[in-house]
Amino acid sequence: MQYETPVTLPQVDDLSAEHSARVAQYLREKIAAAGGSISFAEFMHEALYAPGLGYYASGTTKLGSDGDFVTAPEISPVFGAVVARQCSEVLREMMHGSVLELGAGSGRLAVDMLTRFDSLGCVPQTYNILEVSADLQDRQRHCLRQEVPHLFDRVHWLSRLPESFNGVIVANEVLDALPVERFARRDGRILQLRVSCSEQGFHWVEQSANERMLAAVAEIEADRGAAFPNDYRSELLFAADALVRDIGTTLQNGIAFFFDYGVTRREFYASDRSDGWLRCHFRHHAHSDPLILPGIQDLTAWVDFSAIAKAAVECGLDIHGFQNQAHFLMGGGLQDEMKDFNALPTVRQLELSGQIKTLTLPGAMGENFKCMALGRGDIETPSAFHLSDRTQTL
Repeated sequence: MQYETPVTLPQVDDLSAEHSARVAQYLREKIAAAGGSISFAEFMHEALYAPGLGYYASGTTKLGSDGDFVTAPEISPVFGAVVARQCSEVLREMMHGSVLELGAGSGRLAVDMLTRFDSLGCVPQTYNILEVSADLQDRQRHCLRQEVPHLFDRVHWLSRLPESFNGVIVANEVLDALPVERFARRDGRILQLRVSCSEQGFHWVEQSANERMLAAVAEIEADRGAAFPNDYRSELLFAADALVRDIGTTLQNGIAFFFDYGVTRREFYASDRSDGWLRCHFRHHAHSDPLILPGIQDLTAWVDFSAIAKAAVECGLDIHGFQNQAHFLMGGGLQDEMKDFNALPTVRQLELSGQIKTLTLPGAMGENFKCMALGRGDIETPSAFHLSDRTQTL
């Protein structure tokens, strides 16, 4: 199958095109077996995670300048250092405990956190990584062996959530990578957006929504106080809700930190967001067509943090705080991380200043990225949330 990328996107190299063609054929077979269409959640799941084929399951570079996007840990080690400071507050209060990172990407965040834990004298009993991608596991092992060899024996890789966990869970840009369902309100009906295919490529088809989708949309419209306008389209985060509930079962005592780009429900389902929050990333170019470049572009959706909070409360977790990334960093120890700034060479000062601006300015990551802390047990709220907590907006 041939794909023509939009003129605004970089040209696809031959190897990537060949891989995408294999993924496309795999998806076509899935669609045929399902009778002509699959849900978008299934399409997104397979495009991202199909063994050996999906975006996160193949050997292509995802992160950094040679990949498709960058995350906060890739921008500056300051991010991981501040996260470690906040985690250390919880670990010290518990007197013992471990860290569990979900989806560790390149391993950069793990390196930066372990480095700061070491300097704070608060290295956790174990640093666990739950990573579904074998390729990323290999990259993480290489990175950690190279950069923190004296702590490598503390790191353990898991294939699923443990039945019981005490300590700190960290999930940086995990919720946005979970498959979402898409719906539309059309002529007074709620329709499920599904994916079909033809010789020209993949395309959207619509069918009547099932009971679960109808109930979810009805609840959102009740919260809005009005039905969605005609031709309104958006996403439902069933998989993200399910992950939070799973964490609620796993976490016996401790805090879970979630970092992701997202908004409250009021903003997520605002009338002017009539095409939802689904976004695609290819070679550092963002666009909104998830049906092209299967297997070689990242598919993400912004997070409805009100839905995450609701799922957390329903499974017995406490909401310790919700704020933007800028306030988390500033309240969580950024000033301490910068205390030796004036002693740095000028070149390093300029470099570090640029990194901090990217992490904290509203026009960059500072406002769009949020942090939510969920917990169970008699644990103090981490100090970062003493600055401008927005829990009341959820």
